[in-house]
Amino acid sequence: MDETPTVGEYMTRDVATVPPEETVGEVTDRIVESEGHDGFPVCDGRQVEGFVSARDLLLAADNARIFTVMTEDIIVAHPDMEVTDAARVILRSGIQKLPVVDDANNLVGIISNADVVRSQIERATPEKVGKLIRTMERIHDVDVDQEPRTVELDRLTPTQTRVYADELEGRSYELERGLAEPLVVIDNDGDLLLADGHHRVMAASRLEIEEMDAYVVVLPRDVDLGIARTAEREGLTGLDDVDVVDYAHHPLVETTKRLQ
Repeated sequence: MDETPTVGEYMTRDVATVPPEETVGEVTDRIVESEGHDGFPVCDGRQVEGFVSARDLLLAADNARIFTVMTEDIIVAHPDMEVTDAARVILRSGIQKLPVVDDANNLVGIISNADVVRSQIERATPEKVGKLIRTMERIHDVDVDQEPRTVELDRLTPTQTRVYADELEGRSYELERGLAEPLVVIDNDGDLLLADGHHRVMAASRLEIEEMDAYVVVLPRDVDLGIARTAEREGLTGLDDVDVVDYAHHPLVETTKRLQ
C-alpha cells in the first residue's frame, strides 16, 4: 500500500490507435464521432510511430496521409515509471495524454492527466483504512482484516444523515470520468456499514451505478459499533434515508470561500 504507484497501474490499456496510411479525413471523422478523443497514437502494428492531434489535422487536406501530418518526436512513458514523474512530464509539456510503451517501443497503454489525478486521490484511501483498523482493534480488542471488494450499493447501510448537493455535483463529474476513489466499508458479521464515501455513493446511485470498488474492513464477529448505533438511532437503513442538503455548502467549500 505504501509503494509509489506506477504508470502501469493507472494507465488505460485499451487504446484506440490509427495507422500511418489512414487519411486525414478518416481520422477527423473518428475524432468527431468519438467521445473524448482529441487525438490518437499512430501505430504500425504495435510500434508507435507518432501521435496525431485534432490540431495537426486542421489545415491538412482530407486525402493527406496521417504520416505526413503526425508529430513524430513524441514524449512517451514507460509502465514502470512512477506516476509522479509522469505527472511532472504532463505538467511541464502541456500534453494531456502520454502513450505508454515497453522496452521494444510497443504501445501498451496511455496515461492521461485524469489518470494522474485518480492515482493521487486513491492513495489517501489506504491511509484512512489503516487508521480505522488500528482504532477498531484498540477499542474493541479484535483482530481486523481488510480486503478489496466490489460492493452492491443497495446492500450498504449509511452512517451519516446528510450529503451536500454541490459536493454531489462534483462527485458525479468525477465518476463520469473514472476518478472515484474506493469506498471504505465495514463488514460487521454480514452487515455492510458505509464508513467513508457517502457523497460518492449517492452520486453513483443518481447515475444508476449499482456497484463500486471498496476497501472492506472485516470484523471477526458481531461487534457493537458506535456508528451502527448512530445509524439505527437516525433510522438509516438505506441510501433513501440520507438527506440531500441544497441550502448549504459542503464544509470544505465553506472553508475555501472563507480563505478567498
